[in-house]
Parts: sequence; C-alpha cells; structure tokens
Amino acid sequence: MANEGQSEYESILCVKPEVNVYRIPPRASNRAIRAADWKLDSPDWTGRMRVTAKGKVAYVKLEDKISGELFAQAPLDEYPGIAMETVSDSSRYFVLRIQDDNGRSAFIGIGFGDRGDAFDFNVALQDHFKWVKQEIELKKQAQAPDTTPKLDLGFKEGQTITLNIGQSKKRDKPRPQSSGGFGLLPPPPGGKLAPPPSGRSTNQNTQPPAGGSDAGFLLDLDSSNSNSVAPSNPSATAGSDLWGDFDSVSPK
Repeated sequence: MANEGQSEYESILCVKPEVNVYRIPPRASNRAIRAADWKLDSPDWTGRMRVTAKGKVAYVKLEDKISGELFAQAPLDEYPGIAMETVSDSSRYFVLRIQDDNGRSAFIGIGFGDRGDAFDFNVALQDHFKWVKQEIELKKQAQAPDTTPKLDLGFKEGQTITLNIGQSKKRDKPRPQSSGGFGLLPPPPGGKLAPPPSGRSTNQNTQPPAGGSDAGFLLDLDSSNSNSVAPSNPSATAGSDLWGDFDSVSPK
C-alpha cells in the first residue's frame, strides 16, 4: 500500500495563465460541435488552467487567477473521449465535461486566445495518455508467459573449441606470365635496379674509331698488292731475256 501511495503522486503537466469558459447549448443531434455557435465575444468566466496527473488519470483544473481557488475540474480517463472533445471549426476551442465531488457533471466550452496555448494543452494530454498506454502494454507482457523458444548458446558438458591465433598460412601469390609463356623475373630484394653502363665507355671498348681503321686497312691491301705483282709473272721476264740472247747470237 505504501508503494502504491508513493507511485500515485500528483504531477503538473501544463499550466496556462488564461482560459475562457463558455456555456454551450445542449447537443440536439450527433453532428459535430461548432465553436461558432457559442458567444465567443462574451465568455462566462475567465481564469487560469492547470493540468495535473495522478496515476493514470489526468485532471483539467480551472482556478482563479489571483487566489487560486478551484472553479471546476474535469477528470479524464482517456483522450480523446467523452470527457473532452475538440470542435470542428477551430483548434483553439474544446468541449469539457466538468464534475463535482458529488458526481454531478456538465458540459462547458473552453477556449484560448493564443493558438500556441491550445497546442501545448493538446500535446500535454496526448503525451500523458501515450505513457499510460505504454504502461499497460508492459504490464501485459510481464504477466503473459514467454512462449518463444530461447536460444541456448552455452557450452555443453565436455564441449571445447580451438582457436588458431597468429598461425594463419600465407598464400603464395601467382606470378604474372607474359604472352609468350615465360615468367617475368622478380625485382631485386632491395627494390632498386643497378644503373646501366655509360654509353661512352661502351663505345670505346667495342667499336673501332671511324675512318682511321678503314684507311689503314685499305693501305695494307695496296702494299700487299704491290709486293705480289712483280714476281707473279716469271714467264714474261724469262721470255724477254731469252729473246735478248737470241738477238745477240744472230749474224752480224
């Protein structure tokens, strides 16, 4: 009992400094209520409105601005509902069912001069009953048995697992192959290639000087030809000497 008394404390949901109260004609049919049918220029009472909540019930209290004396109050079990309704032609006016301590009730009209005040009043009641609905759903879930199968992730008796940490095998990457089918050589370990030999030293070691060797080669051929031509025709020389001897023997 002590816990229930502590949980049902009275909290303030909304306070508006000025609200107008109107007497409204009795509803003749089920058609929507219109604020244009009221005497909006001459309200029957003006005061302060304070919205409180105690447990699941919200209370709209109309109080005197100066003394704070209670003029009327309306307990609300739900919103929207019979105890409080909106009008069809304005968002600043509402129909409220007030109730006294003896249980007598009457319907009155209330309205705000500022549209923002009406919005705050409406939102405060909506938030309260949204919380009430959530509390009811949580209690139903707590009382209802849980029939959904539970997933057992625990180890069974004697069950073990093995973890391989830091022992993963490295996969060899395939070497790229050229179009001819021969594999390319990998780069050196250092990542740097040796510089190629300079062009000047290569030309001096491998190529003979232009012009000088060709001229010497031709001169050698000429000298060899000149030495070999003289003795190449020994018959001609011998013939000339032979006819010279024959001339010398001829009669004088």
